[in-house]
Amino acid sequence: MKLEIGNFNVKEILFGDKTEFQNGVLTINKEEALAVVKEDEHITKADIKIVNPGDKVRLVPVKEAIEPRVKLNGDPLFPGVTGDLTQAGNGKTHALKGCSVIVVGQHWGGFQDGLIDMSGEGAKYTYYSQLKNIVLVADTDEDFEKREQQKKNKALRWAGMRLAEYIGNSVKELEPDEVETYELPPITKRLKEAEELKNVVLVLQPQSQMEEAGYNDLVYGWDCNHLVPTLMHPNEILDGAIISGSFMPCSSKWSTYDFQNLPLIKKLYQEHGKTLNFLGVILSNLNVALEQKERSALFVAQIAKSLGADGAIVAEEGYGNPDADFIACVVALEDAGVKTVGITNECTGRDGASQPLVTLDEKANAIVSCGNVSELIKLPPMETVIGELEALARDGLSGGWDSDEILGSSVKEDGSIIMENNAMFCGDRVVGWSTKTMKEF
Repeated sequence: MKLEIGNFNVKEILFGDKTEFQNGVLTINKEEALAVVKEDEHITKADIKIVNPGDKVRLVPVKEAIEPRVKLNGDPLFPGVTGDLTQAGNGKTHALKGCSVIVVGQHWGGFQDGLIDMSGEGAKYTYYSQLKNIVLVADTDEDFEKREQQKKNKALRWAGMRLAEYIGNSVKELEPDEVETYELPPITKRLKEAEELKNVVLVLQPQSQMEEAGYNDLVYGWDCNHLVPTLMHPNEILDGAIISGSFMPCSSKWSTYDFQNLPLIKKLYQEHGKTLNFLGVILSNLNVALEQKERSALFVAQIAKSLGADGAIVAEEGYGNPDADFIACVVALEDAGVKTVGITNECTGRDGASQPLVTLDEKANAIVSCGNVSELIKLPPMETVIGELEALARDGLSGGWDSDEILGSSVKEDGSIIMENNAMFCGDRVVGWSTKTMKEF
C-alpha cells in the first residue's frame, strides 16, 4: 500500500460566506456546515464555535475529536461509517493540519466524556489545547438520549465525522503545503537491508469490551467486540479505517484524531529501514472473560511469531479490566521469544500508592507509563464554558463527582474544578505523544 497525505497548515479559522481554504485561512459557511450536522433527525440543536490555543475557554462534556480530511478519489473519509465500505490506506488524502473538529454535548454527558481547557493549568494535560478547534456543540431529543445513551453519543459523534469530511472538501482541489508518504512493501518482499534489521510489530488494543453497539471502537464500521486479533497495514489506520468509540474513562480514550495521526505508527515508519524493519500492526481486542483474554493473547503471539517479529510494542486503550489483556499479551509475546515493550497509563489511586495495574507479571519488565488516571487536578474558572460544566458532576463523567465527604462537588460555586485526571479528554495519550513519560535531551 502507498498512502500520500497532503497537508494544509491552518493558520486561522473564520466564519464566512463560503467554506474554503486560502493562504492558510480556513473559512467555514456555518449554515451549510450545520445542515450537514442536522442530516440526523435525532439532532435537535446544534451550533459551531471556533476556539484557539490560549483562549480562556473550557469545553465539557467532550465526546470526540476528528481531523478534517478528504480522499481525492471520492471514497468516504471513514469507510463503513460516513459512506460505503472501501479499502483505506491507498491513494491520496488531503488533511487540514493544526486543527480538529471537537464534538461537545450541549446537555447531558456520560462516563466516557471529558474536558478540555484551551489555556491555563488544564491546557498542559491534553493535546487538543494546542489545536485550533472547530467545536460542534449539539444536543439530541431528550427521551432519545436518556433511554439510549450509546445511540445519542453515536448521533453526535457521527455528526462530527460528517462535519470533518465537509470541511475537508475545501482542500480537495488544492495543492498541499507538503506531502507525507507512507509505503511498506509486502513482508515477504522486503529489501535485504531491511530483512537484516530487527523485525518489529506494533500491537494496538482498542476499546472493545462492551457488547452493546455504539460504545466500542469500530474497524471499517465493524464493532471491535466482534474481532479476533487481526493483522492490519498501518496505512489503513492512518487513513480512517478505525474510529473511536465512546466507552472509556476519558483520559485513557483514543479519539478518532489519534487514530488518524497515530504517533507510534509514524515513528516506526521513520525508523523503518534504518534501525528496524516495521512489519505492521496487529489489532487485538480487549475482552471481559479471562479465557477470552488468554485466547486473544495467544493469537497475537502466534501472528507476531509467524511474521518473524523480534520485538513488539503493545499499547492498551484503558485500564483496570483491560490491564489483564495487556499483561497477558506481553507475557504471551515474551514466551514466544518476542521482546516486548508495553505502553499504558496507571491507576495508582489519588495518593499514587496503589498497585499501578490490576494484574502484573515479572515478564512485563519494560513498560512506559503515561501517568496516573486518579491524580487530582485543580483548575481555575474559565471565562467561557462551551457545553455544560455541571455535567462533570451531575452526569458522573469519569473523574468527576457530585459530592465527596472531604472534597465536596467537583464543580465549585466560582466555576473552578477539582477532578481526577480521568476526566481530561484523551489526557494520557498512550498512542505516543504523552507529555507525562519523559523528556528528550
